[in-house]
Order: sequence, then C-alpha cells, then structure tokens
Amino acid sequence: MNAKPTEYVVFDVETTGLSVQGGDRIVEIAAVRVKNWKIVDTFESLVNPQRGLPVEAQQIHHITEEMIAGAPTADQILPKIIDFTGGACLVGHNVKFDLNFLCFELSLIGRKLREGTPAIDTLKMAKALLPHLTSFRLAHVAHSLGAAVEETHRALPDVKLTAKVMKRLMDIATDQNIDTFRDLYKNFGVIKPNFKIEQMNHEFVF
Repeated sequence: MNAKPTEYVVFDVETTGLSVQGGDRIVEIAAVRVKNWKIVDTFESLVNPQRGLPVEAQQIHHITEEMIAGAPTADQILPKIIDFTGGACLVGHNVKFDLNFLCFELSLIGRKLREGTPAIDTLKMAKALLPHLTSFRLAHVAHSLGAAVEETHRALPDVKLTAKVMKRLMDIATDQNIDTFRDLYKNFGVIKPNFKIEQMNHEFVF
C-alpha cells in the first residue's frame, strides 16, 4: 500500500505540565484530518482540567485559567476525538507525549482509542531523515523544510504546521525508498499506551 494516499489525523495537546502520572491534565486539544495532503476536517477545543494551571505552563502556551474556566471537561469533549480519528493513522511531533495524555484521559472515563490505531512520529522522521539539524523542535524542523511558521505552542497551529512537515518529510522518505505505509510505520511508528483503570492510583482520577 502506497503511503501517500493514506488518510491521517494529525493531533496535538497542550497540558498543565509534563507528567500524566503526576496529575497533569490536557487543557487544549486539536486535530485535523488529512486526505491526499489536504485538510478535510478540523477538531479543536479548550479543556477544563479541573485543577490549577501553573504559571510556567501559561507562559508556554498562553492559555489562561480564565480561558478554560468555561470550557468542557475531558469527559465531555475527549470521547469525540475517538469518532473524529476513526481508523485513521495518528500523527504528531513527539506523538508519544500527546498519546500518553490522550490515552490516559480517556482511560479515566473508561474509554480508549480504537484497537489497531497506528501512530507516526514526525520527530522520529526528522531525526532519521534530517540528521544534520541542530534542533528537532517543530518550528526548527519546519524552517529547515521551508514551511512557514506562524503561531506555535497552541494546539491547532502546531497541528497544521506538523501536517506541512509530515508531507515534506514523506517526500524525503519516498526518495529513500520508504514508500509504503508498512515501511513508514516500521521506521517511524510508535505504540500507543494501554492504561488500565484498575492499575491506576485513584488520586489521579478527578
């Protein structure tokens, strides 16, 4: 199966911090469905984490407590991403971070992504295909590939930028004979976590 016509869902989350096990939560999620390298659908929402939002996090993504105060909670909004993604391949820059948060949050309400949902990491792609770069931050990779960088560290702009980066990296991968989805996943895929509710410390269940 050729990798290029495959349908992808590029997604990103912004969070209160870096650790799901430490009680950090999602404050924003965005995703775009990409078919034949065109965005055909968009999903975006702020999320009320039902906990405080550290100043350090606000300085990174510029999401404030006032902005999320009236937003839907995770149990109200995150199950919708299951239908949005369907059976498409998920894509993200350092996608394991985003998958950890999404899968953890879904598991808290007894939900999970569909079985067999694959995920591709553009960070892994960039490190393998552009080893000469001095930084693999999304904006730096995008600049190196000639993709225009506008706003960053908000979910939807990062998602749209990741989609551009993915297409350019895919062209490079094809030149290196990584031109089927099987090869793509073998080289750049990640395994999504499988959180089980009975294994969780109840202090993390809000």
